[in-house]
Amino acid sequence: MKNIKDQENLDQKKVLLRLDLNVPIKNGIITDQTRIDKILPVINFLLGKNSQIIVVSHVGRPKGKKNSDLSMKPICENLEKKIGRKIKLISSDILQLKKEDLFKKKGDEIIFFENIRFYEEEERNDTSFAKHLSGLADLFVNDAFSCSHRSHASVSKITKFLPSFAGLQFEAELSALKKVTSEIKKPITCIIGGSKISTKIGIIKNLIPKFNNIIIVGGMANNILSHKGNQIGKSIKEKNCEKIIDEIFETSKQHPCSITFPKDVLVGRNLNDKSKVKELNEIDEDDLILDIGPKTIDSIKNIIQNSETVLWNGPAGYFENSNFANGSYEIAKTIIKKNKNKSIYSVVGGGDTIALINEINAIKEFNFVSTAGGAFLEYLEGKELPGIKALN
Repeated sequence: MKNIKDQENLDQKKVLLRLDLNVPIKNGIITDQTRIDKILPVINFLLGKNSQIIVVSHVGRPKGKKNSDLSMKPICENLEKKIGRKIKLISSDILQLKKEDLFKKKGDEIIFFENIRFYEEEERNDTSFAKHLSGLADLFVNDAFSCSHRSHASVSKITKFLPSFAGLQFEAELSALKKVTSEIKKPITCIIGGSKISTKIGIIKNLIPKFNNIIIVGGMANNILSHKGNQIGKSIKEKNCEKIIDEIFETSKQHPCSITFPKDVLVGRNLNDKSKVKELNEIDEDDLILDIGPKTIDSIKNIIQNSETVLWNGPAGYFENSNFANGSYEIAKTIIKKNKNKSIYSVVGGGDTIALINEINAIKEFNFVSTAGGAFLEYLEGKELPGIKALN
């Protein structure tokens, strides 16, 4: 895979740059700028090389139809302030554009096309659409690892028609994921949460042969507690998961991998309640399990202390209520402390986990924070991503 850093002559080259700027927008205001901050290095790199940048990205799921609520305009305005450069947003039909229509004015450095998903050909991975896009540029850069699990025209098909390169964020994402899947420093631990164990079974089974510890927390841990014969009250629980849980424990027996799940919990009667510590044999029918308890926290902290690599995806509890955020905060603080003395390599992913560490202003305290979502999870499952395959 070629990286854009290795391309010698970028002066005045028209670079079609695929980014993932799918940020949350409420009433025209961007509520989380993490993804915009992540693309600043590649923008500044290309500007430094005197390139002409054509940005292709998307917001939301307009399903091939124009939708003013899903315009790239707020993102352009936000990015303009961040880089101190003028950005031109082209709202006219891409299919009517020609290469010579772009960068006509002196000083034009960055052009944004309107939301690429306004065109149904994008998600259809249409060959003609990809070919037309390629005719507007000299080379293609994919710096949208988070879209690279999609077989879309501006992600995978376009590489057939242009010299194609991985961007800086793309390479950083891939490098971080390799460190937790193939270039591993052991002992290695995975802390995995979320509400549905069925959506994470592929990841868990793929990681068990490579990892020393799998720690299961959050709503999905309730399934294990119930499976082991514990009362879980009114807590969230997925149906028909007995076979999945048996598979996890059977697979772990075939490898030197320990499965850890809660020893004690914090409960409330509703999501807005105060927290109460309970042993597993003390849970009542009206209880909701909403966080891990102090014994479980100590156990997880001990495992992290003895790890050299950690992958974290999914908070330990219902952190939206601060009474049930302690488990997640203690996990974060333990990893951060080890990071500071450079005795661990940490990779964090998942929207809720990022929201959590944003709350404590700790994004920069981890070695790598992935905004990739689905691509992150599919890579951990061992699936081949179309965007990676295309660049290879």
